[in-house]
Amino acid sequence: MQTIDDLTGRLSTYLEKDHTLQITEAYYFAERHHEGQFRRSGEPYITHPLAVAYILSDMHMDHQSLMAALLHDVIEDTDATKEEVADRFGSVVAELVDGVSKISQMKFESRAIAQAENFRKMVLAMTQDIRVILVKLSDRLHNMRTLDVLQPKKRRRIATETLEIYAPIANRLGMNSFRIEFEDLGFAALYPLRAQLIEKAVRKAVGNRKEVMTQLTASIEKRVLEEQLKARVLGRQKHLYSIYNKMRDSRKPFEEIMDVFGFRIITTNVDACYRALGIMHNLYLPIPGRFKDYIAIPKANGYQSLHTTVKGLNGVPIEVQIRTEEMESISNNGIAAHWLYKNDEEQSPHHAHSRAREWMKSLLEIQQKAGSSLEFIENVKIDLFPDEVYIFTPKGNILELPAGATPIDFAYAVHTDVGNSCVAARVDNRLAPLSAPLQSGQTVKIITTNGAQPNPSWLSFVITSKARSNIRHYLKHKRQSESIILGERLLNAALFQLDSSLDALSEERIDTALQEYGFKTREDLLEDIGLGNRMAQIIARQLLSEAEESAKGETQGKLPPLSIKGTEGMVITFGKCCYPIPGDAIVGYLSSGRGIIVHTDHCKNMRGYEQKAEKYIPVVWADEVEGEYPTEIRIELESQRGALAVIANAITRSNANVESINMEEQSANFSSIRLIISVQDRVHLARAIKRLRAIKTVSKITRVKS
Repeated sequence: MQTIDDLTGRLSTYLEKDHTLQITEAYYFAERHHEGQFRRSGEPYITHPLAVAYILSDMHMDHQSLMAALLHDVIEDTDATKEEVADRFGSVVAELVDGVSKISQMKFESRAIAQAENFRKMVLAMTQDIRVILVKLSDRLHNMRTLDVLQPKKRRRIATETLEIYAPIANRLGMNSFRIEFEDLGFAALYPLRAQLIEKAVRKAVGNRKEVMTQLTASIEKRVLEEQLKARVLGRQKHLYSIYNKMRDSRKPFEEIMDVFGFRIITTNVDACYRALGIMHNLYLPIPGRFKDYIAIPKANGYQSLHTTVKGLNGVPIEVQIRTEEMESISNNGIAAHWLYKNDEEQSPHHAHSRAREWMKSLLEIQQKAGSSLEFIENVKIDLFPDEVYIFTPKGNILELPAGATPIDFAYAVHTDVGNSCVAARVDNRLAPLSAPLQSGQTVKIITTNGAQPNPSWLSFVITSKARSNIRHYLKHKRQSESIILGERLLNAALFQLDSSLDALSEERIDTALQEYGFKTREDLLEDIGLGNRMAQIIARQLLSEAEESAKGETQGKLPPLSIKGTEGMVITFGKCCYPIPGDAIVGYLSSGRGIIVHTDHCKNMRGYEQKAEKYIPVVWADEVEGEYPTEIRIELESQRGALAVIANAITRSNANVESINMEEQSANFSSIRLIISVQDRVHLARAIKRLRAIKTVSKITRVKS
């Protein structure tokens, strides 16, 4: 069991004596407050903070991080307060401890919301001080190492959270050694039998492969020596979870996964890395398409290395990673290398520490745009992609994006305003769909237009959390402003029925109503009405006193219909059951959370609305309506080659657009086509139908109304 003397002995090798004394003081403070508390294993609780500090000492972390590690549970689990910690050990240590502590005082609807809120709190703290995440990862690592004493259900929950959140974060920060241990421990906790079987198979395979590995190592070392290159050659072993994932994802048996031999060549400088690559390609035949240069273009977490795959003796595939000693340390320790190897390299934009700070900045932006803690954690999960594609801007700059990213993701990576006003994209000088996945090396130019806005359908294919959160943020605020405008129109119409208006009401009357309903501003109330969550008629009656109502009852007018102009946006939608178009007689249905849904007055889904009169409002088309509206028509025609092309051409010549098309064969000679076309109004539809009737093979055209 580790003791405080063991820890201070290690710290004396790189910390000043004053700092070591402060750490010792923090230990005794924590020990006193945790007195009488025990871990599930039966050990005194203080052994856990001490073990966390021990892990951080391996990374040569500073004294404040180590003090925070020793104190990280005192605010949450003892009677010590943040103020007490700040007075005793300084505000920086108190903020680090608070950042790692869970929000345990609040009650949440579910465990998922509590976990998401705790995660959001930790992320906000780590954007202020990156050491928060290092303390938290070390805390989680020790908990994972001692997971076997917990109940199976809790063990699985913690292991799942580690694999879904903490292992990807460690990977994103370049902390490879943490990631591997997280994954192997989480895998063993979730699937103990599978882990045991793979571990047994690996031990057996390593024994069988020992001779081949020795031959290959000797062959590579001999050639490196002949070329007078200073380097060391290491055999590389796959860890259990990566083997399991490859077997599962590529559906390959264990033998095929283990057929590949891995080596790492560690050199003194970058020039030597490229020389070593040339030596390997001369020694063994390189496999085309398997070379990656992460030195020239580092990964998002700062990882740098040359990767190549060659065919060795008897065609055995050999995966080779070539890097410098510094790249090796950054690969294993990520941002922790900033403390482990203190130098000025963090100023480099490729350094893991600099890239981590950029990621923190993007997390802060995502947090500000997220509507809830669950949405935030979903966006962060999306952002934790291990694979990247490298895309060029027209000026030759490189942007890193997750694999599968689209031009929309690229647009938002350039700037939020570019994404919001994007209308098209050129990929390698050719127009490309906005949903097309991008490939490394492509040059992308985004075409923007003033007045353009994000399309809700983009959410179905964007990959990056920045794009997703910005699209949602924009649409939410647009919907909010449109809801307020619609709510005002609905409330004024209801007040008109009672011979009043919003302008005629006093501020006192409106403020009283806002307090009664629990709204802060008039806009909040109008938004709720516009979204259909509250009935305008009920609000109108409660805004007016009973005396006013009875006095105005005699002059009460009929509720005026709401005029549909086509510019209302997302708060007015049109029923897909009857496809109303301008010129049709229509009725509006107030749907909670969605606003008004417009149907034709003969739509079968509107039957019986008299019984729910408060949900239905009179609507009419305005004299001038903007936009195009989908409607469905059915065409019966003789089956002939090219008939579909003739029909599509006729619709295009009538200036209508085909949204979707479905063709059914009724008999050997006749077919039926169902089309959804976009038209401006009934007159436009009549023109399109007139053109279609002129086609000789067409026997019947009907509009499908419900």
